[in-house]
Amino acid sequence: MNKYFRVAVAVVFALPVALSPFAQGAPRHYILYVGTYTTGESKGIYAYRYDAKSGDLKPLGLAAETVSPSFLVADADGKRLFAVNEMADYQGKPSGGVSAFTINRKTGKLSLVNEVASQGADPCYISLDRTGKYLLIANYTGGNVAVFPILPGGQLGEASSVQADTGTLGPNKERQDAPHAHWIEASAGNRFAYVSDLGLDRVLIYKFDAAKGTLTPGNGASAKAEDFFSAKLAPGTGPRHVTFSRDGTFMYVLGEINATVTVFANDEDKGSYRSIQTISALPAQFSGQNTAAEIALHPSGKFLYTSNRGDDSIAEFSVDRASGKLALIGNVSTQGKEPRHFAIDPTGTRLLVANQNTGDIVEFAIDRATGKLKSTGKVAKVPSPVCLIFVAEE
Repeated sequence: MNKYFRVAVAVVFALPVALSPFAQGAPRHYILYVGTYTTGESKGIYAYRYDAKSGDLKPLGLAAETVSPSFLVADADGKRLFAVNEMADYQGKPSGGVSAFTINRKTGKLSLVNEVASQGADPCYISLDRTGKYLLIANYTGGNVAVFPILPGGQLGEASSVQADTGTLGPNKERQDAPHAHWIEASAGNRFAYVSDLGLDRVLIYKFDAAKGTLTPGNGASAKAEDFFSAKLAPGTGPRHVTFSRDGTFMYVLGEINATVTVFANDEDKGSYRSIQTISALPAQFSGQNTAAEIALHPSGKFLYTSNRGDDSIAEFSVDRASGKLALIGNVSTQGKEPRHFAIDPTGTRLLVANQNTGDIVEFAIDRATGKLKSTGKVAKVPSPVCLIFVAEE
Protein backbone atom coordinates (compact mmCIF):
# COMPACT_ATOMS: atom_id res chain seq x y z
CA MET A 1 0.00 0.00 0.00
CA ASN A 2 1.14 3.48 -0.82
CA LYS A 3 3.18 5.49 1.69
CA TYR A 4 1.23 8.64 0.80
CA PHE A 5 -2.05 7.10 1.86
CA ARG A 6 -1.68 8.00 5.54
CA VAL A 7 -1.20 11.68 4.66
CA ALA A 8 -4.17 11.63 2.35
CA VAL A 9 -6.61 9.97 4.70
CA ALA A 10 -5.78 12.41 7.45
CA VAL A 11 -7.58 15.03 5.37
CA VAL A 12 -10.41 12.98 3.88
CA PHE A 13 -13.41 15.20 3.36
CA ALA A 14 -16.82 14.85 4.89
CA LEU A 15 -19.69 16.98 3.69
CA PRO A 16 -21.21 19.00 6.52
CA VAL A 17 -24.93 18.32 6.79
CA ALA A 18 -27.19 20.00 9.34
CA LEU A 19 -28.10 17.67 12.18
CA SER A 20 -30.79 19.98 13.51
CA PRO A 21 -33.60 19.94 10.96
CA PHE A 22 -34.42 23.62 11.23
CA ALA A 23 -31.56 25.40 12.93
CA GLN A 24 -31.68 29.16 12.80
CA GLY A 25 -31.03 30.30 9.24
CA ALA A 26 -31.18 26.77 7.78
CA PRO A 27 -33.04 26.57 4.46
CA ARG A 28 -36.44 24.94 4.43
CA HIS A 29 -36.97 24.73 0.69
CA TYR A 30 -34.76 22.93 -1.79
CA ILE A 31 -34.75 21.92 -5.41
CA LEU A 32 -34.29 18.21 -5.94
CA TYR A 33 -32.59 17.60 -9.27
CA VAL A 34 -32.98 14.17 -10.83
CA GLY A 35 -30.49 12.76 -13.30
CA THR A 36 -31.88 10.10 -15.65
CA TYR A 37 -31.13 7.78 -18.51
CA THR A 38 -32.69 9.05 -21.73
CA THR A 39 -32.88 5.72 -23.53
CA GLY A 40 -36.64 5.63 -22.91
CA GLU A 41 -39.17 8.35 -22.09
CA SER A 42 -36.83 10.66 -20.23
CA LYS A 43 -35.54 13.83 -21.86
CA GLY A 44 -32.82 14.81 -19.36
CA ILE A 45 -32.69 16.43 -15.90
CA TYR A 46 -35.93 16.89 -13.95
CA ALA A 47 -36.62 19.12 -10.95
CA TYR A 48 -38.86 19.03 -7.87
CA ARG A 49 -39.40 21.59 -5.14
CA TYR A 50 -38.72 19.89 -1.80
CA ASP A 51 -40.13 21.14 1.51
CA ALA A 52 -37.71 19.95 4.20
CA LYS A 53 -40.30 20.36 6.95
CA SER A 54 -43.13 18.37 5.40
CA GLY A 55 -41.17 16.22 2.97
CA ASP A 56 -43.51 17.25 0.16
CA LEU A 57 -42.25 17.11 -3.43
CA LYS A 58 -43.75 19.42 -6.06
CA PRO A 59 -42.85 18.63 -9.69
CA LEU A 60 -41.24 21.47 -11.64
CA GLY A 61 -40.92 19.49 -14.85
CA LEU A 62 -37.99 19.11 -17.21
CA ALA A 63 -35.16 21.36 -16.03
CA ALA A 64 -32.86 20.72 -18.99
CA GLU A 65 -32.90 18.48 -22.03
CA THR A 66 -29.62 16.58 -22.25
CA VAL A 67 -28.45 13.05 -23.06
CA SER A 68 -28.35 10.52 -20.18
CA PRO A 69 -27.28 12.81 -17.31
CA SER A 70 -26.55 9.86 -15.04
CA PHE A 71 -24.67 11.71 -12.29
CA LEU A 72 -24.92 15.31 -11.11
CA VAL A 73 -23.09 17.73 -8.84
CA ALA A 74 -23.81 21.36 -7.90
CA ASP A 75 -21.38 24.01 -6.71
CA ALA A 76 -21.37 25.24 -3.12
CA ASP A 77 -23.24 28.43 -4.02
CA GLY A 78 -26.05 26.59 -5.78
CA LYS A 79 -25.48 28.63 -8.93
CA ARG A 80 -24.17 25.96 -11.26
CA LEU A 81 -24.90 22.32 -11.90
CA PHE A 82 -22.71 19.86 -13.78
CA ALA A 83 -23.62 16.49 -15.27
CA VAL A 84 -21.94 13.61 -17.00
CA ASN A 85 -23.60 12.45 -20.21
CA GLU A 86 -23.22 8.69 -20.03
CA MET A 87 -22.75 7.50 -23.59
CA ALA A 88 -20.16 5.54 -25.53
CA ASP A 89 -20.04 7.72 -28.65
CA TYR A 90 -19.56 11.47 -28.49
CA GLN A 91 -19.39 13.22 -31.86
CA GLY A 92 -17.98 10.07 -33.44
CA LYS A 93 -15.37 9.43 -30.75
CA PRO A 94 -15.29 6.79 -27.97
CA SER A 95 -16.27 9.22 -25.23
CA GLY A 96 -19.16 10.55 -23.24
CA GLY A 97 -19.90 14.17 -22.44
CA VAL A 98 -19.72 16.61 -19.53
CA SER A 99 -22.27 19.43 -19.39
CA ALA A 100 -22.33 22.68 -17.43
CA PHE A 101 -25.53 24.55 -16.53
CA THR A 102 -26.55 27.67 -14.65
CA ILE A 103 -29.34 27.24 -12.08
CA ASN A 104 -32.43 29.40 -11.85
CA ARG A 105 -33.37 28.77 -8.22
CA LYS A 106 -36.77 30.44 -8.61
CA THR A 107 -37.98 28.17 -11.39
CA GLY A 108 -35.57 25.24 -11.11
CA LYS A 109 -34.73 25.56 -14.80
CA LEU A 110 -31.20 24.90 -16.02
CA SER A 111 -29.50 26.79 -18.84
CA LEU A 112 -26.73 25.04 -20.74
CA VAL A 113 -23.38 26.84 -20.64
CA ASN A 114 -21.37 24.35 -22.69
CA GLU A 115 -20.54 20.68 -23.15
CA VAL A 116 -17.21 18.92 -23.70
CA ALA A 117 -16.04 15.36 -24.33
CA SER A 118 -15.37 13.39 -21.13
CA GLN A 119 -12.26 11.79 -22.68
CA GLY A 120 -13.55 8.27 -22.08
CA ALA A 121 -16.63 6.20 -22.85
CA ASP A 122 -19.56 6.05 -20.44
CA PRO A 123 -18.70 8.61 -17.73
CA CYS A 124 -20.57 7.56 -14.59
CA TYR A 125 -19.44 9.85 -11.75
CA ILE A 126 -18.70 13.53 -11.31
CA SER A 127 -17.44 15.58 -8.36
CA LEU A 128 -15.86 18.96 -7.62
CA ASP A 129 -12.42 19.46 -6.12
CA ARG A 130 -12.23 21.31 -2.78
CA THR A 131 -11.72 24.71 -4.46
CA GLY A 132 -14.69 24.30 -6.80
CA LYS A 133 -12.42 25.14 -9.73
CA TYR A 134 -12.16 21.64 -11.23
CA LEU A 135 -14.45 18.77 -12.09
CA LEU A 136 -13.28 15.21 -11.55
CA ILE A 137 -14.77 12.56 -13.86
CA ALA A 138 -14.74 8.74 -13.78
CA ASN A 139 -15.16 7.14 -17.21
CA TYR A 140 -16.45 3.60 -16.69
CA THR A 141 -15.92 1.93 -20.07
CA GLY A 142 -12.99 4.19 -20.82
CA GLY A 143 -11.29 2.93 -17.66
CA ASN A 144 -9.83 6.33 -16.93
CA VAL A 145 -10.32 9.51 -14.93
CA ALA A 146 -10.17 13.10 -16.10
CA VAL A 147 -10.01 16.64 -14.72
CA PHE A 148 -11.73 19.65 -16.28
CA PRO A 149 -11.17 23.30 -15.31
CA ILE A 150 -14.21 25.47 -14.69
CA LEU A 151 -13.60 28.77 -16.45
CA PRO A 152 -15.04 32.20 -15.58
CA GLY A 153 -18.77 32.20 -16.20
CA GLY A 154 -19.01 28.49 -15.46
CA GLN A 155 -17.81 27.32 -18.85
CA LEU A 156 -15.89 24.05 -18.97
CA GLY A 157 -12.42 24.03 -20.45
CA GLU A 158 -10.82 21.07 -22.16
CA ALA A 159 -9.41 18.34 -19.92
CA SER A 160 -6.32 19.41 -17.96
CA SER A 161 -5.46 15.82 -17.07
CA VAL A 162 -6.44 12.30 -18.15
CA GLN A 163 -5.12 9.19 -16.41
CA ALA A 164 -5.80 5.55 -17.26
CA ASP A 165 -6.32 3.18 -14.33
CA THR A 166 -3.89 0.26 -14.45
CA GLY A 167 -3.42 -2.94 -12.48
CA THR A 168 -4.37 -6.59 -12.24
CA LEU A 169 -7.95 -7.40 -13.23
CA GLY A 170 -10.41 -9.13 -10.93
CA PRO A 171 -11.62 -12.68 -11.58
CA ASN A 172 -15.13 -11.88 -12.89
CA LYS A 173 -14.58 -12.25 -16.63
CA GLU A 174 -17.85 -10.58 -17.55
CA ARG A 175 -17.69 -7.54 -15.28
CA GLN A 176 -13.93 -7.22 -14.73
CA ASP A 177 -12.75 -7.49 -18.34
CA ALA A 178 -10.88 -4.17 -18.10
CA PRO A 179 -10.31 -1.28 -15.70
CA HIS A 180 -13.63 0.42 -14.91
CA ALA A 181 -13.33 3.69 -12.98
CA HIS A 182 -16.59 4.13 -11.09
CA TRP A 183 -16.06 6.90 -8.50
CA ILE A 184 -13.63 9.76 -7.91
CA GLU A 185 -13.38 12.35 -5.12
CA ALA A 186 -10.73 14.78 -3.91
CA SER A 187 -9.39 14.64 -0.36
CA ALA A 188 -10.23 17.46 2.05
CA GLY A 189 -6.78 18.96 1.65
CA ASN A 190 -7.17 18.77 -2.13
CA ARG A 191 -3.80 17.04 -2.47
CA PHE A 192 -5.11 13.65 -3.56
CA ALA A 193 -7.89 12.05 -5.56
CA TYR A 194 -9.34 8.66 -4.68
CA VAL A 195 -10.68 6.40 -7.44
CA SER A 196 -12.63 3.18 -6.99
CA ASP A 197 -12.10 0.84 -9.94
CA LEU A 198 -14.60 -1.98 -10.32
CA GLY A 199 -12.41 -3.92 -12.74
CA LEU A 200 -9.28 -3.85 -10.58
CA ASP A 201 -10.78 -4.54 -7.14
CA ARG A 202 -8.89 -1.50 -5.88
CA VAL A 203 -9.35 1.97 -4.52
CA LEU A 204 -6.56 3.92 -6.18
CA ILE A 205 -4.89 7.12 -5.08
CA TYR A 206 -3.60 9.87 -7.35
CA LYS A 207 -1.70 13.00 -6.37
CA PHE A 208 -3.73 16.06 -7.35
CA ASP A 209 -2.15 19.40 -8.24
CA ALA A 210 -4.86 21.98 -7.61
CA ALA A 211 -2.83 24.73 -9.27
CA LYS A 212 -2.58 22.88 -12.58
CA GLY A 213 -5.54 20.55 -12.36
CA THR A 214 -3.41 17.47 -12.93
CA LEU A 215 -3.38 13.92 -11.59
CA THR A 216 -0.21 11.90 -11.05
CA PRO A 217 -0.19 8.18 -10.29
CA GLY A 218 1.34 7.22 -6.95
CA ASN A 219 4.40 9.09 -5.82
CA GLY A 220 5.16 10.43 -9.26
CA ALA A 221 8.46 8.55 -9.40
CA SER A 222 7.14 5.27 -10.73
CA ALA A 223 4.53 4.18 -13.23
CA LYS A 224 4.12 0.77 -11.59
CA ALA A 225 0.54 0.11 -10.61
CA GLU A 226 1.47 -1.25 -7.20
CA ASP A 227 3.01 2.11 -6.29
CA PHE A 228 -0.37 3.80 -6.21
CA PHE A 229 -2.77 1.17 -4.94
CA SER A 230 -4.50 2.59 -1.92
CA ALA A 231 -6.65 -0.27 -0.77
CA LYS A 232 -7.14 -3.77 -2.07
CA LEU A 233 -10.54 -5.48 -2.05
CA ALA A 234 -11.22 -9.22 -2.08
CA PRO A 235 -11.15 -10.65 -5.62
CA GLY A 236 -14.49 -10.22 -7.36
CA THR A 237 -15.76 -7.44 -5.08
CA GLY A 238 -16.10 -4.86 -7.83
CA PRO A 239 -15.79 -1.61 -5.81
CA ARG A 240 -18.32 0.99 -6.93
CA HIS A 241 -18.70 3.91 -4.51
CA VAL A 242 -16.84 4.97 -1.35
CA THR A 243 -17.62 7.04 1.72
CA PHE A 244 -15.53 8.09 4.73
CA SER A 245 -16.15 8.74 8.39
CA ARG A 246 -16.14 12.43 9.21
CA ASP A 247 -12.64 12.33 10.74
CA GLY A 248 -11.19 10.12 8.00
CA THR A 249 -10.44 7.29 10.41
CA PHE A 250 -12.57 4.78 8.48
CA MET A 251 -13.25 4.18 4.81
CA TYR A 252 -16.32 2.27 3.62
CA VAL A 253 -16.17 0.69 0.16
CA LEU A 254 -19.29 -0.67 -1.51
CA GLY A 255 -18.78 -3.79 -3.62
CA GLU A 256 -21.16 -3.71 -6.56
CA ILE A 257 -20.61 -7.31 -7.70
CA ASN A 258 -20.84 -9.10 -4.35
CA ALA A 259 -23.04 -6.56 -2.50
CA THR A 260 -20.69 -6.08 0.43
CA VAL A 261 -19.28 -3.19 2.42
CA THR A 262 -15.58 -3.44 3.24
CA VAL A 263 -14.47 -1.34 6.19
CA PHE A 264 -10.90 -0.03 6.21
CA ALA A 265 -9.20 1.52 9.24
CA ASN A 266 -6.40 4.06 9.12
CA ASP A 267 -3.34 2.24 10.44
CA GLU A 268 -1.33 5.33 11.34
CA ASP A 269 1.77 3.46 12.47
CA LYS A 270 2.11 1.68 9.14
CA GLY A 271 0.94 4.58 7.03
CA SER A 272 -1.93 2.80 5.31
CA TYR A 273 -5.52 1.60 5.57
CA ARG A 274 -6.13 -2.00 6.52
CA SER A 275 -9.27 -4.03 5.99
CA ILE A 276 -11.02 -4.77 9.30
CA GLN A 277 -14.42 -6.05 8.15
CA THR A 278 -16.38 -7.20 5.13
CA ILE A 279 -20.12 -7.48 5.64
CA SER A 280 -22.95 -8.43 3.30
CA ALA A 281 -25.64 -5.88 2.48
CA LEU A 282 -28.16 -8.62 1.67
CA PRO A 283 -30.62 -10.37 3.97
CA ALA A 284 -29.58 -13.90 4.89
CA GLN A 285 -32.53 -15.46 3.08
CA PHE A 286 -31.89 -13.73 -0.28
CA SER A 287 -31.03 -15.83 -3.31
CA GLY A 288 -30.73 -14.64 -6.86
CA GLN A 289 -28.96 -11.96 -8.85
CA ASN A 290 -28.10 -8.67 -7.15
CA THR A 291 -25.79 -5.71 -7.64
CA ALA A 292 -25.19 -2.94 -5.11
CA ALA A 293 -25.36 0.68 -6.23
CA GLU A 294 -25.05 3.47 -3.63
CA ILE A 295 -23.55 4.00 -0.18
CA ALA A 296 -23.91 6.88 2.28
CA LEU A 297 -23.31 7.61 5.95
CA HIS A 298 -25.97 9.42 7.93
CA PRO A 299 -24.65 12.86 8.97
CA SER A 300 -24.73 11.72 12.61
CA GLY A 301 -22.16 9.05 11.72
CA LYS A 302 -24.28 6.48 13.56
CA PHE A 303 -25.81 4.76 10.53
CA LEU A 304 -24.82 3.70 7.03
CA TYR A 305 -27.05 2.79 4.10
CA THR A 306 -26.55 0.98 0.79
CA SER A 307 -28.89 0.08 -2.08
CA ASN A 308 -29.47 -3.36 -3.61
CA ARG A 309 -30.65 -3.94 -7.16
CA GLY A 310 -32.20 -7.39 -7.27
CA ASP A 311 -33.29 -7.56 -3.65
CA ASP A 312 -34.57 -4.02 -4.37
CA SER A 313 -33.86 -2.84 -0.87
CA ILE A 314 -31.97 -0.34 1.22
CA ALA A 315 -29.63 -2.05 3.68
CA GLU A 316 -29.58 -0.38 7.09
CA PHE A 317 -26.38 -0.62 9.16
CA SER A 318 -25.49 0.65 12.60
CA VAL A 319 -21.95 2.00 12.99
CA ASP A 320 -19.73 1.40 15.99
CA ARG A 321 -18.11 4.83 16.19
CA ALA A 322 -15.08 3.52 18.10
CA SER A 323 -14.19 0.53 15.92
CA GLY A 324 -15.81 1.68 12.68
CA LYS A 325 -17.40 -1.73 12.24
CA LEU A 326 -20.92 -2.25 10.94
CA ALA A 327 -23.89 -4.37 11.98
CA LEU A 328 -26.72 -5.03 9.54
CA ILE A 329 -29.93 -4.04 11.30
CA GLY A 330 -32.33 -4.61 8.42
CA ASN A 331 -33.30 -4.32 4.77
CA VAL A 332 -36.30 -2.25 3.75
CA SER A 333 -38.03 -2.63 0.39
CA THR A 334 -37.64 0.39 -1.89
CA GLN A 335 -41.20 -0.24 -3.16
CA GLY A 336 -39.86 -0.22 -6.70
CA LYS A 337 -37.37 -1.87 -9.01
CA GLU A 338 -33.64 -1.22 -9.48
CA PRO A 339 -32.81 1.36 -6.77
CA ARG A 340 -29.76 2.82 -8.44
CA HIS A 341 -29.25 5.84 -6.21
CA PHE A 342 -30.56 7.42 -3.02
CA ALA A 343 -29.94 10.66 -1.16
CA ILE A 344 -30.28 11.67 2.48
CA ASP A 345 -31.99 15.06 2.64
CA PRO A 346 -30.02 18.06 4.01
CA THR A 347 -31.78 17.84 7.40
CA GLY A 348 -30.86 14.19 7.91
CA THR A 349 -34.52 13.29 8.53
CA ARG A 350 -35.43 11.55 5.27
CA LEU A 351 -33.94 9.28 2.64
CA LEU A 352 -35.17 9.43 -0.97
CA VAL A 353 -34.65 6.45 -3.29
CA ALA A 354 -34.51 6.58 -7.09
CA ASN A 355 -36.02 3.37 -8.50
CA GLN A 356 -34.74 3.30 -12.05
CA ASN A 357 -36.92 0.59 -13.59
CA THR A 358 -40.24 1.61 -12.03
CA GLY A 359 -39.66 5.32 -12.69
CA ASP A 360 -40.28 6.66 -9.22
CA ILE A 361 -38.72 8.36 -6.21
CA VAL A 362 -39.85 6.89 -2.90
CA GLU A 363 -39.44 8.78 0.37
CA PHE A 364 -38.56 7.26 3.74
CA ALA A 365 -38.40 8.82 7.20
CA ILE A 366 -35.22 8.10 9.18
CA ASP A 367 -35.59 7.17 12.83
CA ARG A 368 -32.85 9.28 14.41
CA ALA A 369 -32.50 6.89 17.35
CA THR A 370 -32.36 3.56 15.51
CA GLY A 371 -31.53 4.45 11.90
CA LYS A 372 -34.50 2.42 10.68
CA LEU A 373 -36.38 3.60 7.61
CA LYS A 374 -40.16 3.92 7.29
CA SER A 375 -42.06 4.88 4.17
CA THR A 376 -43.76 8.27 4.35
CA GLY A 377 -46.15 7.33 1.56
CA LYS A 378 -44.77 10.10 -0.64
CA VAL A 379 -43.86 8.99 -4.18
CA ALA A 380 -42.82 11.09 -7.17
CA LYS A 381 -42.94 9.79 -10.73
CA VAL A 382 -40.07 10.41 -13.14
CA PRO A 383 -38.75 8.25 -15.99
CA SER A 384 -35.51 6.29 -15.35
CA PRO A 385 -34.20 8.21 -12.30
CA VAL A 386 -30.56 7.42 -11.52
CA CYS A 387 -29.20 10.33 -9.43
CA LEU A 388 -30.62 12.75 -6.84
CA ILE A 389 -29.06 15.97 -5.52
CA PHE A 390 -30.44 18.81 -3.37
CA VAL A 391 -29.84 22.51 -4.00
CA ALA A 392 -31.09 25.11 -1.52
CA GLU A 393 -33.60 27.58 -2.95
CA GLU A 394 -32.60 30.39 -0.59
